[in-house]
Amino acid sequence: MADSSSFGSGWEVFVIFRLFVHDQNEDTYLIPQDAMGNERRFHGLKLEWGFDQFIPLKEFNDASNGYLVGDTCIFGAEVFVKERNIVKGECLSMKKFTSASPYKYVWKIKNFSNLEAKSYESEVFVAGDQKWKIQLYPKGHRVASGSHISMYLELADLSTITRGFKIYVHFTLRIRNQVQSIHNHYKTASDWFRTSIDNWGWHKFIELSYLNKAGNGFLVNDVCIVEAEVSVLGISEAL
Repeated sequence: MADSSSFGSGWEVFVIFRLFVHDQNEDTYLIPQDAMGNERRFHGLKLEWGFDQFIPLKEFNDASNGYLVGDTCIFGAEVFVKERNIVKGECLSMKKFTSASPYKYVWKIKNFSNLEAKSYESEVFVAGDQKWKIQLYPKGHRVASGSHISMYLELADLSTITRGFKIYVHFTLRIRNQVQSIHNHYKTASDWFRTSIDNWGWHKFIELSYLNKAGNGFLVNDVCIVEAEVSVLGISEAL
């Protein structure tokens, strides 16, 4: 955010944005998967969001890819401001990551290849005094439909969460490799959960072709084992 001097104190802006680089050979745009439009919260202590590994240098510098042509590159951004608030104040309680014991939940899904519904939910489990569940789309969701499994961590009970109440969570979703335990497939994130954003996860969690490939160990006797590790690191309540 380039200038917030006119906002006063206690401001926050919720933004969906995409960053991209122009392929000058094909006249197309590269938008990395992690830059596909997650909502981010800008405020006085967090004026920037971005990506440490946007594009590999080797790939960027290769002129045949079209990103750097004649020593010229073209970057761009699409920005959609969803909400702008002035917050009166909040009470924030945080834990050190090393002192927050993660809760581990295991979900064993049988007859995986015969799942027909669009989505499935795990049983509810409790971590950090909050109720959670895993939401799984066995044939993908949105942009990943038909190509990937989509999987998300979701708050299971919003009745106890008031407006302005936020939960900062570090979590890992994993599909267990039942043949070689060190080759589990997993993704990790840290994000704020609240009434307006009650789930976080990945549209493209794992490619269906990779999951189903014999010998990869993710489907054994048509059983898929999904795990969640959840650590609640912080609670914020509006004053």
